[in-house]
Amino acid sequence: MSLPPEKATELKQIIHDHLIKMDIHGKIRDVLAETVRGDGQHGQRSLSEEDFIHALQRRGIVDDVMKDLHFTNVVRVFSLYIDVLHTLRFPLRRYLYLQVLGGKAFLEHLQEPEPLPGQVCSTFTLHLHFRNQRFRSKPVPCACEPDLQEGFLLEVHRDGPGDASKMADATTMLSICDPVHMVLIKTDTSGDTTLISSYFIDWRRVLGAPNGKSSVSAELLGVGSECKVAVGVLNLKLELYPPLTETLSPDVVTTQQSLERQKTAEKERLFLVYAKQWWQEFLEIRPSHQSKLVKIFAQDENGVNRPVCSYVRVLRAGRLLESPRQAARFVSLLAQERAPVVGGGVRQEQWCSMTAFLCRNKGDCEDHATLLCSLLLGFGLDAYVCVGTKAKNIPYTWVMTCGTDGSITFWESFTAHRYLHRPIDPEAPPMVPQPKPTHTYRTLGCVFNHKKFLANCQPSDAVELCVFDFTDGSRWKAMSEEAVRSVCAPGSTSSLPPTPPLCSPSVVPNEASNQLELEMRYLLAEHRKDLGLATVWDDHLSYLLSAALSAYELERCIGVSCGNEEFQDAVRRAVPDGHTFKGFPIHFLHRNARRAFATCLRSPFCEEIVCCRGDHVRLAVRVRVFAYPESACAVWIMFACKYRSVL
Repeated sequence: MSLPPEKATELKQIIHDHLIKMDIHGKIRDVLAETVRGDGQHGQRSLSEEDFIHALQRRGIVDDVMKDLHFTNVVRVFSLYIDVLHTLRFPLRRYLYLQVLGGKAFLEHLQEPEPLPGQVCSTFTLHLHFRNQRFRSKPVPCACEPDLQEGFLLEVHRDGPGDASKMADATTMLSICDPVHMVLIKTDTSGDTTLISSYFIDWRRVLGAPNGKSSVSAELLGVGSECKVAVGVLNLKLELYPPLTETLSPDVVTTQQSLERQKTAEKERLFLVYAKQWWQEFLEIRPSHQSKLVKIFAQDENGVNRPVCSYVRVLRAGRLLESPRQAARFVSLLAQERAPVVGGGVRQEQWCSMTAFLCRNKGDCEDHATLLCSLLLGFGLDAYVCVGTKAKNIPYTWVMTCGTDGSITFWESFTAHRYLHRPIDPEAPPMVPQPKPTHTYRTLGCVFNHKKFLANCQPSDAVELCVFDFTDGSRWKAMSEEAVRSVCAPGSTSSLPPTPPLCSPSVVPNEASNQLELEMRYLLAEHRKDLGLATVWDDHLSYLLSAALSAYELERCIGVSCGNEEFQDAVRRAVPDGHTFKGFPIHFLHRNARRAFATCLRSPFCEEIVCCRGDHVRLAVRVRVFAYPESACAVWIMFACKYRSVL
């Protein structure tokens, strides 16, 4: 007998909550240590899974769990823990076990009522990134003291050749300055996400802890304009597996951290001195350069000024993205949102670290442009982020790539559109036709990537007049690549956030498509019922709409329309003579059925289909969800109807 997926998920959650409540981690560790000591004293063979299960039963732990859960057999539950504990008992590498033991002082949610069982409420989710490993907690209801109870097993090893299989000792781990990046995300009842805090913890304090364990109260600060305001506290516990045979002196750890901070501060000071000198030289070229958008530094979500080149990295997506155009499509599916600001006035600019941007799944044009540039660099293209203005003189960023043949292509990160740059020759005779730009970019102040920073010093900063010959010092003033590398290269300073890998899609496309289509059918039928209209579905016509939706998504990815001929031919065969066919496709970035249906009804074309009256009216709806990394998805919905024409 198998359980439905929703019941299985509920059952897993109940078991998980009870095991945490019983401190099952600690009890299993105690039994494991005691059993291993007993086996060692009696010279017995290595401990098997069956032996360990029997040891748990003898101690009464299995009976306690059975009593609490009212189950007859929970041996399978313990097997899940044994898999992890087997790794910890016979480790090939060192692990950092980071436990989150709850939160407190989230005063913004002081008046938050206790959620009723089954009630939809706002939730907190904690995301972690450490040395190319990413994890996230289960969502918990927002509260003044959120019940964040999670454990994360983080692997610690050096990245050098031959070091991956070695057990890291205390001295080696002391030299690993990568912090654990913790990002707290709030998700409201409609599915919108908000970045609450971005926190970096130096885990190396555990190297000097007497018993190899360290407890930390992490005070989380807000982001953007609230980066100096505390939003809450998380209670953390750090522990190394296997424990160190010899711990370091706390003074040694503190001294190492202090030396790293001093080294970072000195590098940043020298770069700032160089940047000021470089800027003065740039202003001396032409007085009008003072008004150009040459952005050398930008503030991240924590209010820290960082060189803009540090926001770009060479990012390879592995098997998750297959081409540069698919990467552009993925970035365009991340929602657009300006940095929140209290009150009116000038637009608040905030460049997010890549981890915070990916966890939130939305951001401003700067976040999209730096991510797209990083992905294009990973695909081997010569990509740069462009800083300038678009129509109405609005500050804006986009991406450009330089071809080996000298061609320049602009990439719009919000839409994945590509534009070939055709410069205008200002010295050409008036009668000579000039190319008209198809993009909305107006001026260009500077371009940069992870290695280079170049400011536009041409007489005009109009995009259509720009010549992109970066070797021409009279047109582009470049910063020293060595200076950029000193503060922007990975590992150059301890203050740079590490680059996260992309996560696999969390959405199962077929299941999500079926579920959303059922919801849309229900909403459409109910809407027609309110109008006094019956609803008769044509399942065959609904199936035929899949070809069109697939073609639409393919066109968004590669920029070429294909497959419409087959779809049109199939529809002609499915619609009898004397009947009329109408279809309305629409695209969304979310999977909220009610929001999507309400948006569709605002279109008179869609409303005409949904509210269709006539003879032999048959309705069809088809939903296709295309999954991309980081929970991003392209949702295509198509409404259609056919009816007998009476005119």
